Amino acid sequence: MPTSRTLSRSRRRRIIGGVCGGVAAWLGWSPFLVRVLYVAVSICSAAFPGILVYLVLWLLMPLED
Repeated sequence: MPTSRTLSRSRRRRIIGGVCGGVAAWLGWSPFLVRVLYVAVSICSAAFPGILVYLVLWLLMPLED
């Protein structure tokens, strides 16, 4: 199966909305690493901006085919 380089939410590597799984697939990284980095950045920024960014990406990123 060819790897897709378009940014989209993941259907297979999702926990909530598939945003971190989609970003991980786009970057070629581990979904676990992207989730850990997301949580760390969210905590360092008082959590609210991180939650808001996640919700915006959830709404704007298309779901993968």
